[in-house]
Amino acid sequence: MRRGVFERGTSEHQKWSSELYESNARFVGDLADSAIQLLNPQAGERILDIGCGDGYLTEKIAASGAIMTGLDYSPELIAAAKARGLDTRFGNAEQMEFSNEFDAAFSNAALHWMRRADALVRGVEKALKPGGRFIGEFAGARNAYYIRQALHEALTRRGYKADEIDPWYLPESREYQEVLEAGGFRVAHVELFDRPVVIDYPVRDWIKTFGSPYLTVLPEEERGPMLDEITHQLTPRLLGNDGRWTIDYTRLRFRAEKP
Repeated sequence: MRRGVFERGTSEHQKWSSELYESNARFVGDLADSAIQLLNPQAGERILDIGCGDGYLTEKIAASGAIMTGLDYSPELIAAAKARGLDTRFGNAEQMEFSNEFDAAFSNAALHWMRRADALVRGVEKALKPGGRFIGEFAGARNAYYIRQALHEALTRRGYKADEIDPWYLPESREYQEVLEAGGFRVAHVELFDRPVVIDYPVRDWIKTFGSPYLTVLPEEERGPMLDEITHQLTPRLLGNDGRWTIDYTRLRFRAEKP
C-alpha cells in the first residue's frame, strides 16, 4: 500500500465557486444514481453525506425520507447547501468527531480530495452505529490521466514539484479495500471502472473547476499561458470532432459495513 499518500491533506488547497460548481460540476451528481441505489436510503434513517458540496445530492437522498446531515470543507458550498434548507456542517472529514450517530455514511465524488484516507475511514467507523454501512463513489486510479499528465509536465517545466501539488488520492480497488478493512469495516463490494464523460465547455474550465491547486501555485499572469499550453497538448487526444471534450474519468464504487 502506498502509505505516503496519507501523510498530508490537501482539501484546503481546492477553492470552490458555487457558480462554477453549478455550471460545470452538476453532471457529477447526475451520474450518482448507481451509488445511491447501493446506499438504498430508508425513511427515518440518519445518513451522513461526506463532501456534500452544495447539497444537490443530499436533497435528492432526503426525498427518500432519510434524515440527512451534510459535511463539507468549502464555506462557499456549505452556504449554498444551507440555502436549500439542509442540515449541513462545515468541517474537515479527515478530522470528524461524530460518535455512534448514523445508520449510514455516503459520499459521492469527494473522497479523492481526502488524502488521509485512513483517518477518514476511522472517523466514519466511529460515526456509524453498529451494523451501519458506508457507501461511496469517487475517483480511482488513473482518473483524468491525460490531464494530470499534461499538468504535471507543465509544472515540472516551470520548476515545481508536481507530485507535491497533485491534490488527489486515487487508489486501486484492492488498495482501498485494505484501507477499509484496516479501519474496521467488512467490505461487501468494491469495483474500479472507466466512465468517460463528455463536457460542454473547454477543458481549461474543467481544470479551473476541479483542479485549482494546480493553478494557485502559479502567479496569476502565468496561469492562462499554462492552460493554453495544456489545451494544445490535450487537443489531439481528448477533443472530439464535434468540438466537445471527453474527460477520462475512472470511478471507484464501494459498500462496506461496520460489524
